[in-house]
Amino acid sequence: MSKAERMKHEEVLRVELEVLRREHRDLDDAITALEETGRADQLALRRLKKQKLVLKDKIARLEDQLTPDIIA
Repeated sequence: MSKAERMKHEEVLRVELEVLRREHRDLDDAITALEETGRADQLALRRLKKQKLVLKDKIARLEDQLTPDIIA
């Protein structure tokens, strides 16, 4: 992969990372709003929390791809 291709690939990953972070924040807000009602559907909350964890894992993988390995 050429340097230009690698930079374009990294740019795409950064955009995808920002989208995932935004989705993660939105889920967090939705979970908080449901919990604050005091009448939250526990099944719906569990599903939202599971989605949030899946997004967190995807975010971590993308961050790993974007962070160069440093040999100490």
